[in-house]
Amino acid sequence: MEKVTVQLAHKVAEGYVIPLGPANLVAIITDVGLVGCGAFDVAALDSFSYPAAKVRPATGPSIVNTTDILTGIVKETNRAAMSRGIKNGMTGRQALEQL
Repeated sequence: MEKVTVQLAHKVAEGYVIPLGPANLVAIITDVGLVGCGAFDVAALDSFSYPAAKVRPATGPSIVNTTDILTGIVKETNRAAMSRGIKNGMTGRQALEQL
């Protein structure tokens, strides 16, 4: 597992890359919620009122690292994330700034 510090405009977040054979499980987590790769079930996290969004890669076939999360495009959000202003189509970085 790789852990990296991600500097946002008003806070610091933690990024994680967990190798799972042919794919990586990737997410960036703030003190409030997370933005992750397509493997995350953001609807399930909504049952805990935990803001979460998942992104698709801006380029390439899949999310490989935390840079891909930051530049990726939000494709799904849960209600808790929407209440914080996160919308489909924004970048992962823009979504994280709302958290």
